[in-house]
Amino acid sequence: MSTNPEPIDRKTALVVVAHPDDAEFGCGGTLAAWANEGWQITLVICTDGSSGGPDEATDVRDELRYQLSGTRKQEQAAAAEVLGIHAVIHLDYPDGTLIPSIELRREIVRLIRRTRAYRVVCQSPDRVWEPQYMVGRFHPDHLAAGEATLAAVYPAAQNPWDFPELMAEGLAPSRVKEIYIMNAPHHNYAVEISATFEQKLAALACHVSQLGTDQSQLAERVRAWAVERGQAFGVAMGEIFHRVEN
Repeated sequence: MSTNPEPIDRKTALVVVAHPDDAEFGCGGTLAAWANEGWQITLVICTDGSSGGPDEATDVRDELRYQLSGTRKQEQAAAAEVLGIHAVIHLDYPDGTLIPSIELRREIVRLIRRTRAYRVVCQSPDRVWEPQYMVGRFHPDHLAAGEATLAAVYPAAQNPWDFPELMAEGLAPSRVKEIYIMNAPHHNYAVEISATFEQKLAALACHVSQLGTDQSQLAERVRAWAVERGQAFGVAMGEIFHRVEN
């Protein structure tokens, strides 16, 4: 774990993920720690979460998808409150079919400029094959959200020549100073989350539609992951990232 060599001129962070509960799994303890330090955090959910029903379902009518989407948005709002997140924005792209389109990139650039995000957290656009490929971790929507976010961060968010229509909206270019990438092929940074680990679990507990009401076994797995990841960086419990300065 390293320290930031430059003074922080604004405590604003933008977190971009594909689905409700992605942030809680990947960086929930980190976000709670930042919120406790006074950071204003905006969470962006790219999809509508409407494909998160049970795998054994035989009825997948639009009405049920709409209901599920609404439930997951309520769960996300509750989880965000637990973590101290300032705002949650849903872009409502159809769940399961997200692509790193120019439209998605523009949406993320708009939000970077609007919030003047100093930090951006996103998912990895790359699969990791070692020590073993984790099927659920690299959902295609995760990869697409990561690809679109990194393309938005550089160069588009800081380049006046990209998306001039945003300049017409009054959104001047804004440079992201720090990027934190979750589940990357290489991790170089850890955030100590011992003090906020219970908040992470409490936020995950809000996602009943996905994780059920009895999350005791999940909590033990999440705890083991935090200890294992933290130990690699010399902290008791950690969430790990590939962190880069821009």
